[in-house]
Amino acid sequence: MRVAVVQVAYGDDEPVEARVERVADLVRAQRGHDLVVLPELWSAGGFAYREWDARAQPVDGPVGTAMAAAARDAGVMLHAGSIVERPADGETGPEGRGLWNTSLVYGTDGSLVATYRKIHRFGFGAGEPRLMDAGEDVVLVDLPGGAGRAGLSTCYDLRFPELYRRQLDAGATAFIVPAAWPAARVRHWTLLAHARAIEDQCVVIACNTAGTHAGTPMGGHSQVIDARGEALAMAGTSEEVLSVEVDMEAVTTWREQFPVLKDRRL
Repeated sequence: MRVAVVQVAYGDDEPVEARVERVADLVRAQRGHDLVVLPELWSAGGFAYREWDARAQPVDGPVGTAMAAAARDAGVMLHAGSIVERPADGETGPEGRGLWNTSLVYGTDGSLVATYRKIHRFGFGAGEPRLMDAGEDVVLVDLPGGAGRAGLSTCYDLRFPELYRRQLDAGATAFIVPAAWPAARVRHWTLLAHARAIEDQCVVIACNTAGTHAGTPMGGHSQVIDARGEALAMAGTSEEVLSVEVDMEAVTTWREQFPVLKDRRL
């Protein structure tokens, strides 16, 4: 499976409409890949809390429409990162926020094949918890060409290993993790992604943000890690595209050679 991890860099001076058009062109440039992955909240701004309400939109809004077209034009499965979702029907969650941090996944024909609402909200009572409802569903998606199944999660989710055990038990052989992880804690980002790969014997495809926005320098260091915990590729701190050949059959081989998962008792 050929994967493109698009580490998007942006700042506060780039209009959202221009950024959406630019990122759509980046996706189209990845023709020949099987899977393309974008970062979390790249259109709305990962730390641009004050802008989220104005930039919220339904899954078939301007960002979703542009990403569906880009996936179709490139002939790729596209994990389009996430948007600030405001459902068109006025749906609200248990806390009544009416906004979610929602990932969008498109098939090669541009159809929306999966959505995932971020379960663990970052902000310690402020930020996401104050503005957004929490997702509740564990979501997996079939990878292109029968390459396996990928569990979907987002950024802060990476700190909660029980989510990935749930995905593993549902048949995951890979985890896709878009993020807006800041530079101040980027070592946690790289270590936790490796830990999730090692403990669950799954491939981790982790796409972070670069640049500085809302006064927050972003950490970059997008990475693709195999089921043994070896980094197949890692980005720097600027905008960059990682193009990686991932042998998904090696997941089964490694699980047979080192059958640690069979020793689980809890």
